[in-house]
Order: sequence, then C-alpha cells, then structure tokens
Amino acid sequence: MFGLAAFVAALVVRLALDNRLPAGFPFLTFFPAVIVTTFLAGLWPGILTALLSGLASWYFFLGDGQSLTLTPGGALALGFFGLVVAVDIAVIHIMTVALERLAEERNRSARLTHQTQVMFSELQHRVSNNLQLASSLITIQKSKVKDPDAHRALEEAAGRLSTLGRLHRRLHAPHDGPMDMEPFLRELCEDILKTSGAERIGCTVSATRSDLPPDTLIPLALILTELVSNALEHGFPDGQAGRITVDLRAGGGGLVLTVRDDGAGLPDGFALTRPSSLGLQIVTSLAAQIGGTFSMTGSPGRGTEARLMLPPPAAA
Repeated sequence: MFGLAAFVAALVVRLALDNRLPAGFPFLTFFPAVIVTTFLAGLWPGILTALLSGLASWYFFLGDGQSLTLTPGGALALGFFGLVVAVDIAVIHIMTVALERLAEERNRSARLTHQTQVMFSELQHRVSNNLQLASSLITIQKSKVKDPDAHRALEEAAGRLSTLGRLHRRLHAPHDGPMDMEPFLRELCEDILKTSGAERIGCTVSATRSDLPPDTLIPLALILTELVSNALEHGFPDGQAGRITVDLRAGGGGLVLTVRDDGAGLPDGFALTRPSSLGLQIVTSLAAQIGGTFSMTGSPGRGTEARLMLPPPAAA
C-alpha cells in the first residue's frame, strides 16, 4: 500500500512538471519514491514501486506519444533506471537487514548482561550469607573453648568473617559512578565501635568519592577495619575515652588513608617490620597485595597515626 501510494505521488508530480522540465529527466521523481519506499516499507514494496515506476516512465515519457513503443535511446535509459534502482534497493535492503541484526544482537547482549548481573548479585549474596554463617558457627564454637588465647583467636576470626560478609553485601550493591566512600566508611567504623562495645570512643570520617575496583576496595576496607580495631584495643585500654579520625584523600597520584587516634600511642621499641599483633600482620600483607605503602608513627601518650598510600590505578 505504501509503495503504491509513493508511486502514484511520484507519477502525479512528474506529470505536473512535464512541461517545465527539459527532455532527459523521465525518472526524476521516481528515484526518490523507490528509495523512500524501500527504506520505510521494505524490499518487496520497493520492488513494486520500481516496476510501476519503470512502466509509467516507459508509457508516459519514453514511448512515442503515450505508447509502449521504445526507441533504442529509450531502452538504454530504461535499462539504466532499472540498474540504478536495483542497486539502490539492494544496498538499502542490506543496510536494513544489518541494522535489524544489530538491534537483535544488542537486545540479546542486554538480556545476557542483565542475567549476568542478576547471577553475580545472587552469588555475592550467597557469599555474604555463607561468611555470616561461618562467623556464627565460630561464635557458637568459641563458647565451648576454655583456653583464653584460643577463645580470643576464635572471637577475632568470627569478627573478621562477619566484617567481610558485610563488606561483600555493601560493596556489591548497585551504584552509579564513583562510590561515595564517606558514608560507606562511616557505617563500617560505626559497626566496629558497636561490635566492640566502645561507647566512649568517637569516630570522625571524611573521604572523597573514589572509583576503586572491588579487588582494591575490599582490602582497603579490611585494612581500615583492622586499624580501627587495633586502635580500640591498644590505644584505649580499660574503657578510656577518646577519638579516632579516619581520612581518605587523594595524594601522590593515588589515595591516602589515614587513621589517627589520641590514645596511648606506640610503645617504645615498636617496629612495623616485626608486628606483634595478627591485625598488623594482616594490614601489612593486604597493603602489599594492593601495591600500597603502609606506615605507623606515634609515641607513648601522644596517640598513633597509621597511613596507607595507594598507588595510581595504572601503577596498581
């Protein structure tokens, strides 16, 4: 229907312009009709328009006085018209088919991407649940342990597994663009304070937005967890009051994480190369894993400052 309408419109316009055009333009309005019909309506309507246009041109403009007699020159012109519209129809049809296939491929890719995201989210959810379950099992088991050192080791292991489970749940929650680190780190510190029962310790967090991949963000969060836990345990013994300050800022082309406290400070003879606690050993190992540089400074009675310098993403 569209092809027939396009042909009729092209024929009416060409007849109206017949007395105004010089000789040699019999197909002037039929070329656009064929192209537009093929593009909008498809292959077969385009072929129909081309056939009708050729017959109409033959009868009205190439024949001798609106007849089907054809001169050699007219036959050549009609053949040229047929060749040109055949090429036009073929090119437009190939382009249309290619666009349709591209659209189908995009839709299929979008469906696969959505399915992958759903499966990944479900996987992370299960990982988080399993970590929380393992933490709960260790917590139950530690109640049956009488040895203080073993009891403490199980308690720390349960806490670390629980923290790792919460990290997985938070880090893999959907978010657009660079992650807003400040509320994430603040919630993490509040969880640590709540879990440890440190009611007299305040924690101040400031951080910049950072687009860190999970394989860097998870170790960074674990390092912060260990540093805050270490400050609570060694900086404020016997329930002392104090404050912990956490700061994440750009620096040196990368990021700098700083954890300060106004607690008891580092003991005399402290050497980071020989960490006495498991927490600092974990921090040192995680820092090396992500290519960071870790240092601690402080003195007795003047608090402690722990600093982790992350390299630029390319260097990492």
